[in-house]
Order: sequence, then C-alpha cells, then structure tokens
Amino acid sequence: MAPTIKQHVLIIGFVWPEPSSSAAGKRMVQLIELFQAQGWQVTFASSAAKTEHMVNLESLGVNTRSIEINSSTFDTFVADLRPSIVLFDRFVVEEQFGWRVAEQCPNAVRVLDTEDLHFLRRARKKAVNESRSCTEADLRSSKDAKREIASIYRSDLSLIISDTEQDLLENTFGVQSDLLQYLPFVLEAITPSTASNWRDYGQRKDFMTIGNFRHAPNMDAVRYLKKQMWPLIRKQLPDAQLHIYGAYVSQEAEQMHDPDSGFIIEGRAPNAADVISEAKVMLAPLRFGAGLKGKLIEAMQCGTPSITTTIGAEGIQGNLSWGGVIADEPEKFADAAVRLYNDEEVWKASQEQGALIINKRFAQVDFKRALIDQITHIQRNLDQHRRQNFTGQMLMHHTAASSKYMGRWIEAKNRNR
Repeated sequence: MAPTIKQHVLIIGFVWPEPSSSAAGKRMVQLIELFQAQGWQVTFASSAAKTEHMVNLESLGVNTRSIEINSSTFDTFVADLRPSIVLFDRFVVEEQFGWRVAEQCPNAVRVLDTEDLHFLRRARKKAVNESRSCTEADLRSSKDAKREIASIYRSDLSLIISDTEQDLLENTFGVQSDLLQYLPFVLEAITPSTASNWRDYGQRKDFMTIGNFRHAPNMDAVRYLKKQMWPLIRKQLPDAQLHIYGAYVSQEAEQMHDPDSGFIIEGRAPNAADVISEAKVMLAPLRFGAGLKGKLIEAMQCGTPSITTTIGAEGIQGNLSWGGVIADEPEKFADAAVRLYNDEEVWKASQEQGALIINKRFAQVDFKRALIDQITHIQRNLDQHRRQNFTGQMLMHHTAASSKYMGRWIEAKNRNR
C-alpha cells in the first residue's frame, strides 16, 4: 500500500535523457513513467547541457530545472522543493549532490540508479586493452569500485539492472541485500499476436548492429567487427552487408565506412525498432561492458536473432539458452553468424528462444511493484534502515565533510574569478 503523503521525486540526471540514443535514456523515461503511475510528482534536474535529441520532459508532465555543480544555489533549490525521494542518475551524480541532499532534506529517501556498474565496465576495458581476462583482483583493486560501492552504501537504496551485478555486489563485495533492488528493463510480454507482426525470414536481409558511438564498448565492437569478424563473414557471404547504426558517429567510425566491402556506417537510426526488424541477424561482439545490453533485448523484441559474446548476453539470458548464438572467438563468431543467416529452421528456433527470454526474464515479474513497495518500506522505517547501514553512515559522515569543504572552496574560487 502506498504511503498517504504526496510523493515528490527529484531525479538528478547525469545527462538529459535521450531515449532515441541510448538504453540509459530509455531506462530513465521508464523510471519517470513508473513513478508517475503511482500518482507521484516528478522533477528532473541536471547540470548537463541540453541537446536537440533529449526527450521533451515537460510534455510528459515532468518539471525540469538546470542546476550547477559546486554551487550553494542547489541547496536553496532542493530545500525549497522538499522532495520525499531523490534519485541520483549514476554514482558520480551522488558524489556531487548526495551530501547536499542529505544536509538539506535529511528525511528524503536517497536512491541511486547505477545504470550499470561503471567499475566493472572500466576494469574489463582495461583488461581487454592489455589482452587479458578481467579478474576479481582487478575489481577489488579498482579505485572506481571503491568510489561506486561507497556511493551505494551512502544511498538508502540502489537500483541494479543486472542480476549478475547484484550477485557480484552481494557475494564478492559483501553489500547487504536490503540496500539493493534488482530492477532490469520492465517489458511487455511477447504474445502470438505480437510475433505475427514480425517480418519472416524471407522478408529480411543483411546483418546489422546498433549503439551510441560515444559508448566505449560499442565503438570497440565496431572496430572488432571491422578487423576480425566481418572479413570472415564476407568471405562466406560475399553479397551480404552489415549496417551499423548509432548516435554521435565519430570520425574514426566514419573512416570505417566501406560500401565496397559491405561495411556501412549508417549513423543515427530514425527508428531503432524498424531497422532492427528489417535485418536478418544482429551482430554484437562486445568485449567489455556491464549492465544489460539494450540492443540485444530490443532485437529479441523485434524477432531478430543475434550473435553476441558472453559479455553481451550477461544478465539477459539467466539459465536459458540464447536467442541465437554466444561466441567469444572471431572464427566461431563468424561461422555462427553465417549458419544462422543461412539456416531458416535454426533462425526460427532462435527467434522463438528470444521471445521466451523476454517473457520469462523481463515480463513475468512485477519489478515495478517490488520497487515501490521497497521505497515505501524504507520511508516508513528510515531511521532503522539507516542505523542498520553503519558503513553508509560512516561514509556519509566523512564524505560529507570532505566533499562539503571541497565544494565550498571551489564555489568560493569560482566566485572570486
């Protein structure tokens, strides 16, 4: 049962959400709609510059506010707003504003949306750059892990998008479970009626991939495709093409554009679902990353089988078989892509398996209700909840002291320029 008080959620965004550009943008809009469905008022604030592709939050009934870092103007803003819940979009936002919220609105529930575990993604990237596997020792020695997990402890609740990451936090780093809330993408079930609208095998052609080029795992996957997989695939399928979509195309990506070899950089997709639905197979050779890979989930929603890596499938499939093939070596990846592309029966079975993953992993559990119930429980027992999290209290005490005086110093320095 929802609390009787009128809830006001302040979301402090790392960026203004762009649902057409990234899975993170889609997730943020989904969170906003989840809160609004409870009848809660939502205000979205960010210190980032606004962009032409950001969603029109005002049209969704969301109040917006541009804020500044290292500025006491935020203190006045949040004290006047008096939110009952504050959601920080990524741990770096909690580092900037968490102590200010705790100081001005001590009774507000502080929620961290991790998006993905940044320290896990960065440690894996470092390992790939060094041509080796990422180890537990890499994670435990990571400065990013210390920062991000400290942020999780300082928060009353952290949203974890992948059950693999929740397991890592609980069983490797010992984070207590009542500080974590598993909240993956919340999706509609794929029904026979939904599937009947998908293009069939004979109506599709070519390979595709998609992803914001500013996101390092996506750019690395495009390089990997260009150098390793695509030449092997093209050798077996000389007429096939690979269409690569994504927002914010870099100069490096533009230089990879090579229609003669079928390697085509398309840029931002007008509609991601449309271009995914037209392709026969999605390729996603992700060598590092974290969280859930939105492109692969959307492929399943569009009935498009995929070839990906162990990293790509992480947190999505659970104990189910993949809707396509998982392959980590270039030769196996390329051979699997060709087989899936050429074999209609295998292709149809993979499509059906993708729908099963969506329905069993993301559409059958009421994740929304579980989150609202947990926030409500914390609100009703806030003092006790925080007393039981002594590590969080300790970190907030020291972080608030150090961040407060650093922030005040930076503000004074900026004022005296």
